Amino acid sequence: MAKVPKALASSFVLLILVTQSAVLLALPAKEQTVAPAPLPTQIVAAKKVFIANAGADQPFYDDPMFSGSPDRTYDQFYAGIKALNRYELVGSPAEADLLFEIQLSIPAANDKLVRDQTHLIPDPCDSYMRLAIRDPKTNALLWVFTEHVQWAILQGNRDKNFDQASARIVNDVQSLTQRSSTDASNIKP
Repeated sequence: MAKVPKALASSFVLLILVTQSAVLLALPAKEQTVAPAPLPTQIVAAKKVFIANAGADQPFYDDPMFSGSPDRTYDQFYAGIKALNRYELVGSPAEADLLFEIQLSIPAANDKLVRDQTHLIPDPCDSYMRLAIRDPKTNALLWVFTEHVQWAILQGNRDKNFDQASARIVNDVQSLTQRSSTDASNIKP
């Protein structure tokens, strides 16, 4: 039997190890279920909420991408949270257990432009609504939701998509509220 040179044998062993590693990496990982992390206690215990209007950075206020005033995001979100009947809405941060900051963000006018029916507007693919939930005592950021506002050519469709994104943000809060109710029942006295 012929003797195999050491360099060739070690290369062959290395090739086998690399091939086995690649096969193991290609296999689907065993699904691990991870228990949900606990919510911040401020969210779980909250009864009173102050809603802050963090603004809307629509670049064209004379010819806005969405109908209504710059406060439309705030107004719709406020009405949606009020309709949940979960929180008492208060008039100042000092009275609140949580601060909700709602904001609409649309690309700046100097970003990429696209043509709608009649004129150039910012490319709205990056338009979104953002809700930041903060602790009023420390201003610590506790939770954030971001919902994309789907682009549309026609004004009516853009407004419909705006309404849908607004509803999703309210639904995000409702889901968090339901989860916080579960967390509250698991707190040991």
